[in-house]
Amino acid sequence: MPASAVRDAALKTHLLSILARDDLKRIVDDLEIPGVDRRSVEAMRAAERQSRGATAPDLLGYLGKDGLKEVCEAVGVSAKGRREELVERLLGNGKPQQSEQPTQRKRKMENNGAAKEKGQTGPAANGNGGGKRLDAPALESWLWEAACVIRGPVDAPKFKDYILPLVFLKRLSDVFDDEIQHLAHEFGSEATAAKLVEKDHKLVRFFIPEQARWTSITTQTTGVGQFLTDAVRAIARENPRLSGVIDVTDFNATTAGQRIVDDARLASLVQVLSNPGYRLGLDDVEPDMLGRSYEYLLRKFAEGQGQSGGERFTPTEVGIAMARILDPMPGNTVYDPCCGSGGLLIKCHLRLLETKGKKENGRRKLPPNVAPLKLFGQEIEGSTFAIAKMNACIHDMEAEVSLGDTMHRPAYTEGDGRLRRFDLVTANPMWNQNFDAKTYENDGFERFGRGIPPTSSADWGWLQHMLASLKENGRMAVVLDTGAVSRGSGNQGANKERDIRKDFVDQDLIEAVLLLPDNLFYNTNSPGIVMVINRKKRHPGEILLINASKLFSKGRPKNFLEEEHIERIANIYHQWQAEDGLSTVITKAIAVKNDYNVSPSRYVATNGPEPTLPLEDAVVLLQEAEEERVEADGQLDDVLAKLGFTGWRNG
Repeated sequence: MPASAVRDAALKTHLLSILARDDLKRIVDDLEIPGVDRRSVEAMRAAERQSRGATAPDLLGYLGKDGLKEVCEAVGVSAKGRREELVERLLGNGKPQQSEQPTQRKRKMENNGAAKEKGQTGPAANGNGGGKRLDAPALESWLWEAACVIRGPVDAPKFKDYILPLVFLKRLSDVFDDEIQHLAHEFGSEATAAKLVEKDHKLVRFFIPEQARWTSITTQTTGVGQFLTDAVRAIARENPRLSGVIDVTDFNATTAGQRIVDDARLASLVQVLSNPGYRLGLDDVEPDMLGRSYEYLLRKFAEGQGQSGGERFTPTEVGIAMARILDPMPGNTVYDPCCGSGGLLIKCHLRLLETKGKKENGRRKLPPNVAPLKLFGQEIEGSTFAIAKMNACIHDMEAEVSLGDTMHRPAYTEGDGRLRRFDLVTANPMWNQNFDAKTYENDGFERFGRGIPPTSSADWGWLQHMLASLKENGRMAVVLDTGAVSRGSGNQGANKERDIRKDFVDQDLIEAVLLLPDNLFYNTNSPGIVMVINRKKRHPGEILLINASKLFSKGRPKNFLEEEHIERIANIYHQWQAEDGLSTVITKAIAVKNDYNVSPSRYVATNGPEPTLPLEDAVVLLQEAEEERVEADGQLDDVLAKLGFTGWRNG
């Protein structure tokens, strides 16, 4: 065998040993290798090792620049230089030495989620041209560096007001550049594509005027504040959908006659955000990168100032699992009544692209005969609402997002005032939210006929609103705290949450409950559950309970679900499987016997320690008990007053 063939074979073996699961799957798909178990990393590696189509040069195309550096260091060659130089160096050197597996696998679900969902594969999936992947830790480090630039003149809770619009502006610019490149494949050159886009702005998601493109912004050295303000306003003029979304910040604003952020600091902020290693194109970052940025800035700075962030960003992989459970069909209407930055709606949109889309110029698009989803969201917080609008625009979704208080003033109603109904609902409402009893008692939309929730936890208030928003054959997947499926069960006498849950079980509305692992969510270590409601259940009289508390990979600072975990959960749900130590199917009668406790941990043992009651649940139980005591005292006062006993509390 020629020396070059030996070298390439050894390099191929080494590359297959370090490529992550998602890359291996894309290679199987690209090469159309038949009969491969895509759930097994070793099976995919073995198949690709045997495939003549998976050559060492091809496999190098699946690595970013960081990955190429890692291989260079492993084989003992220089890791300096451009991407092309690293590839040439690797292909021109001898047999790579044995190396250890990387200690930190890139979390492909976040870092490359958009490329995967859109069907982008191979070297093209490295949309940043070999730069770093902006994963969660890198994103947070990047935002922290940006925040440090404007510390001092801006109060910490206001950092997001300056940083997020610029992050969005850069994202728009990078996406615009990507679209010009993709159009170049169709029209022959980037120059031709650029000229056509200048004449017909409809060729791109949104047209970015030349003075507002990031390349122009980075060269500005004087009058930066006014230049940035003019840039975002120019974008809003060219793209009416972004009016009131991107142009809300005046970078030239003053207070008491002084600039809030001077030009020098703004120029430094732009330079930080211009890190050449990080692009924000569609294939460079996770789909809801803007939402994650907002959550980080809020958590890091607003809560650090004693303010409540009020947000609960849904981990990317949890949103993907929910979308796979719901598995939206063409033309479905999908609703999120507390949509935050729109992440769960995005996941449903991407799921339809994954299942029904066709590749076109390297991207997945829905064919003309496949109807897109019609997405609807409502959000109470102005900044988050703006991000949801941004996300809807970036992902070219057919979405309507409204600003307002869903519980008191739902945005989506019919002409006669009744709530509008949807095919699917997906949501992650704030857990254990406090609402006054009058919210439920004075409701004009007939939402809370199954019972008034305690003022200490609105979980079952949200569930009743969502149920009222479902069509007769509708389904929903909702993230809640674990106590929502067990609180009150086993209590003597009445319990508000248990009594509402009883009605849901008796009416055969609860289809499945998924217990998530600990430490997935940003601002709590509690696990959370996903409850699936189905008005037309596939298996009437049964409830599927999945205890996925052990299905996770350890991370720092947060745990996460791998693709194999999500796939396993979705398969159990769709195939309605009972699996030892993971899932079981109970009947309504069993739920009744257990006083309407439908917590998976009660029925599915994982051979681990008995789960402890989360602090959040303990606080809710305490508040609910106090609420019941006050109510009982009031009833006792009424009885004693009728008997002539008044002022008895005072002796």
